[in-house]
Amino acid sequence: MQKRILIVDDEPAIREMVAFALRKADYEPVHAGDAREAQASIADRLPDLILLDWMLPGTSGLELARRWRRDALTREIPIIMLTARGEENDRVGGLEAGVDDYVVKPFSARELLARIRAVMRRSREDDENGSIEIGALRIDGAAHRVFAQVDGGDVAVAIGPTEYRLLHFFMTHPERVYTRSQLLDHVWGGSVYVEERTVDVHIRRLRKTLEPVHLDNMVQTVRGAGYRFSTAV
Repeated sequence: MQKRILIVDDEPAIREMVAFALRKADYEPVHAGDAREAQASIADRLPDLILLDWMLPGTSGLELARRWRRDALTREIPIIMLTARGEENDRVGGLEAGVDDYVVKPFSARELLARIRAVMRRSREDDENGSIEIGALRIDGAAHRVFAQVDGGDVAVAIGPTEYRLLHFFMTHPERVYTRSQLLDHVWGGSVYVEERTVDVHIRRLRKTLEPVHLDNMVQTVRGAGYRFSTAV
């Protein structure tokens, strides 16, 4: 079955160019020119991945990404941001909003397809990961969900796809310090170019995710070395 990819961009020429490349690569593209059309498309059928333009009329792509990450229905859909804003702070802002990757305009169809395949591959690997329980945290691999034990009962933890991968790696490799470079290799994959600062962004988001259940201190910074997941909290 073809993977369905939602293209959210207000420029018809870009949507058509991207859709043409996607069809050639055996994906099923669907179009949306703004937030309203995007929401209608998602309500009709969930896409397997979203290509989201930063600059949209009305609701920006950045705000849409934040909204979708808060919604249980769309929280786990991978998002790649299409943006003309190549500055580091802008890219970090997109990552903090919940996007999984970004492509700076103008981009080639070859680069875009490589990014899509990499994100799809990471999502597929997530599905194949098993369940694990450490301390008060539990990952249900089959359901792709995270739970925390609070007052003797399980509480579901709302978590994005990249934070899920990061947490799963930490929980399967506890009490060991990993550098940013090592985390990029293990969690993002060595074949994908991502800046090391990306790791810091997602570490902050993972801690924020665990904060409501008071487990954020399990993710520890080791000054001058990297990060460690500790059960001794």
